[in-house]
Amino acid sequence: MDKPGVPLQGAYTTKAVRELVGSWRLTHQTVALVPTMGNLHQGHLSLMEIAREHADRVVCSIFVNPTQFGVGEDFESYPRSLADDEALLAEQGLVDLVFAPDDKDIYPFGVEAAVRVSVPQLHGELCAAGRPGHFEGVSSVVLRLLGIVAPDVMVLGEKDYQQLVLLRRMVRDLQLPIKVVGGSIQRERDGLAMSSRNRYLSASERRTAPKLHGELKRVREALLDGEENLRALETEASRALRAAGFDPDYVEVRRAGDLSRPNGLESAGDNLIVLAAAWLGKARLIDNLRI
Repeated sequence: MDKPGVPLQGAYTTKAVRELVGSWRLTHQTVALVPTMGNLHQGHLSLMEIAREHADRVVCSIFVNPTQFGVGEDFESYPRSLADDEALLAEQGLVDLVFAPDDKDIYPFGVEAAVRVSVPQLHGELCAAGRPGHFEGVSSVVLRLLGIVAPDVMVLGEKDYQQLVLLRRMVRDLQLPIKVVGGSIQRERDGLAMSSRNRYLSASERRTAPKLHGELKRVREALLDGEENLRALETEASRALRAAGFDPDYVEVRRAGDLSRPNGLESAGDNLIVLAAAWLGKARLIDNLRI
């Protein structure tokens, strides 16, 4: 598609965003939001392209949200590159507005006193098991961003698949008039899913990292070949990852629609997905693959 080359604007307060979005609404323009934590890469840019296809105006939020980081996680060291991100978006020419608020604008009463939003579905499972409070922090900040921007469409990446499922559930449960669109995973040439945290990998770890995607492909191929013992496949994939140097949190096959556990009667046509999260050095890598 041709790049529209829209002039990029920046806003750093709720008031400024609402004024600009309000001016678009006066001319009946639709708005898409792509929420990010910055340190943008091609995976993020692909979401901007999808957003432009779904709306007249595109807003990209950049906010490193403290409430989704647990104790000992990388909140302080998480890469922050606002100037570079804005330059990249300006060059891409698909985003109308970058919203880069500070903590006080998102949490006016402070982080500790902030209202929290909990989505009970899958509480304590998959990524939630090893990151208590993470998804509560995600849903809380995304609901705030939706309240500020009031978009017609929100575009999220499918790499964070559990996050996508939970936020779709939140939007539907709260009756928000917002369409949630998922964008496919963008990968490096060797199959590694693009992520801001890939920069934590050492040179040797970076050579090992694509094996995570390789194990997911092996599980998918086995299922397509008729293997029915999901637990054995998951166990073997975890074992193989450990042998390669990973510390896996999980490898699991779930139903793609709601991430519920299969009942053992599914076939490949039942829309399953295999998901994994594993540590490699200082980087926690996540990936998934539809069956």
